[in-house]
Amino acid sequence: MTDTALFEKQSLSLKDSITGSYHEIFIVFVTSLSAASCLILDQDIPLYLQNFLGLSAWTVLLTFLMFESRQVQSQVFIAVAFATVGEYYASVFMEGYTYRLANVPAFVPPGHGMIYLSAVAMGRSAFFKNYYKSVMGFALVGGGLWVVWGLTLAAQQDVLGALLFGILLLFLWKGKSAPVYLGAFYITTYLEWVGTLAGTWTWAAIDPVLGLPQGNPPSGVGAWYCLVDAVALGGAPFLLAFVTRIKHWKLITFIIQIEEWLVHDIKVVLYVLKHYADEKVPQRVPVPVKIKGRF
Repeated sequence: MTDTALFEKQSLSLKDSITGSYHEIFIVFVTSLSAASCLILDQDIPLYLQNFLGLSAWTVLLTFLMFESRQVQSQVFIAVAFATVGEYYASVFMEGYTYRLANVPAFVPPGHGMIYLSAVAMGRSAFFKNYYKSVMGFALVGGGLWVVWGLTLAAQQDVLGALLFGILLLFLWKGKSAPVYLGAFYITTYLEWVGTLAGTWTWAAIDPVLGLPQGNPPSGVGAWYCLVDAVALGGAPFLLAFVTRIKHWKLITFIIQIEEWLVHDIKVVLYVLKHYADEKVPQRVPVPVKIKGRF
């Protein structure tokens, strides 16, 4: 095979990988854009506008979750709960890092859900599957250079970051969901740099728990999010089992029915828009009043 033919084959494979990952790319794009917007706007806004950003973030997250499986929905809710408890402990109680208003902004809990969903989306994408070694290699080299910079050249020495990066490597090596952990490394690295540069939060020079110097942000900060991901992945089956037992509750049935209607209507609208030029307007499919169990 000639070099040109090989290059064309690789280019086609890359194109196919991206084409097959449109949904996942959209999730990551919206999360990245939303996170950056919230963090930049939060530089000097009052509390009530911060709460409005939180409401907006919850709206985006819940909209995304309507198109996810029950398994992923459960994982996201566990990730939000676990990460929120961790936020109050690490920030408000231990003061390992401090937000601008010395609180946990309302957009942070749903933000954790969007971060986790983005990590899952990247991990399951065709691009990650086809170029996993390259994506992994780039993360290891980039993360390693960040560790070296944090230990030698950074204004705020980063010993804790080096330790966390070692833990991150352990997650990637031994973890059962390494692609998700790898996705978490990418999305959280982006998030941490945007958040610290925007001044939304600041990491303390000395970690209050271990007493080690840490960067702003620490180089291996993705390890904390890997812990959140591991708890979400492990706890989802138990949450699903619990929901299965209570799914006969009228409130739960009503929520499921509303979700089914919304997803159906959104899909119809998207189909109409897609085929509008060809004047192919679909017939509405009746939605049954009694919703069959999806758990």
